Amino acid sequence: MLLTKAVQEEIVAGRISLVFRRWQKPTVKTGGRLKAMVGELAIGSVTIVDPAAITAADAMAAGWPTTAALLDDLFRERQPSSARGRGARSDGERLIYRIEVSFAGADQRIALRDNDSLSDDELQSIAERLAGFDDRSSHGQWTMSALDMIHQWPGRRAPELAEMAGRETLPFKADVRKLKTLGLTESLSVGYRLSPRGIRVLEHIRVRSTPGNS
Repeated sequence: MLLTKAVQEEIVAGRISLVFRRWQKPTVKTGGRLKAMVGELAIGSVTIVDPAAITAADAMAAGWPTTAALLDDLFRERQPSSARGRGARSDGERLIYRIEVSFAGADQRIALRDNDSLSDDELQSIAERLAGFDDRSSHGQWTMSALDMIHQWPGRRAPELAEMAGRETLPFKADVRKLKTLGLTESLSVGYRLSPRGIRVLEHIRVRSTPGNS
């Protein structure tokens, strides 16, 4: 679920607590979390609603001055008709979803990536997670090569890194997101770089892989 920075800031401030979307299927679920520019957003109840049942209070909680303005935005792809003439399945497949949202705090990955004071047990646990990524991969071991490339060429575009690795861009980016989830990389305006945590883990695995070390 995409939200503008302005809407995210209104959620943080508590002035927006609802989002309405017209979807074929929901992209968030009740009780989930959403990573955003401002931190993490908590997803409350996700329910299907009939447009005619959306109240003025709902519209205001979603950041709209009136129900009509909210409905016009939801149906902006086509000429709007009367509110009561729009059924919940008004264009065949897409339904109207009412999503409760709230600010859940800072992105936990930020705290992770800035923490490079890792115990031996923590380093071992991360190394095992990376080995698991490799073992489950359809294209062989990739974690160390990805960490090495990002460390050597910070800020290089993902398509260029993927080409260097002999891979397609989208699967490569999906793998880098797995590293980001562990706090090992961070996204730049262009490309990536290793976090302090990522550098520490990379050094640990390199040392462990050196002949004579275990």
